[in-house]
Parts: sequence; structure tokens; C-alpha cells
Amino acid sequence: MATPGEHRRLAEAVGWAAAFDWETMPASLDGSLAGVVALDGSQVVGMGRLVGDGVKYFYVQDLAVLPAYQGAGIGTALLRRLLDHVACTAPATAFVGLFATDGAVPLYQRDGFAPGDMTGMFRLVEPARG
Repeated sequence: MATPGEHRRLAEAVGWAAAFDWETMPASLDGSLAGVVALDGSQVVGMGRLVGDGVKYFYVQDLAVLPAYQGAGIGTALLRRLLDHVACTAPATAFVGLFATDGAVPLYQRDGFAPGDMTGMFRLVEPARG
């Protein structure tokens, strides 16, 4: 699993600097089901994690590879490690979902991901103040 610092470095390198609340990121990472990193020596050059209920529903989250290392199969290897984790831990057929940037769609399609008959949707919810 990427540390909060490694996560931030990779996220910023791929243009996701504004996508996270960095104060709460350590707790978010701690809540992950599994995480993987790719190393070049001791430097983390790629990351990915799984979130979900750990039984039926899994979501690939924050799969990122430093731009200088993209196109070398690292993202595919990280994704497959995460899918292997699902296959080894889910007690029955599992649903694995994700949101992809336009540039990452081909990576996921190569591993069998497709829109199917559903439309991905999301909403941001602000914390209750009271």
C-alpha cells in the first residue's frame, strides 16, 4: 500500500492534486481492503488499491503510474494484482467497479472491464455540521 506521502506524490504527478482532501487521506488509505505498489529500486512509481465490502463489491481506486513509467505494463500489472486479490478473497462471484479517466479506458478494457448496461454516477456529499 502506498503511504500517504507516496500517494500524494503519485496523484500530483498524474494531475490529481485537487481530487483529494489530503488531511483525511491517511484514514482513507487505512480503510482500504488491499493496496499494491510498483517499485523502481526503492522508489514507488505506481499504486492502486481496492475499496468496498470485501465480500461482493470491490472498487479499484487510485490506480496511477508516474508519467515517465506509463506504457510499460505497470498499470496492467497493478490491476491484475488487485483482481487476483479479489479472486482469492471473495467467497462467490464478485462485482468489481471503477471510474476511469479517458486515457485509462483502454487499460481497463484489455482486462475485461466494460460499461455493460449501467451508467456510472457519483455525487459529492458535504459533511453535516451541527
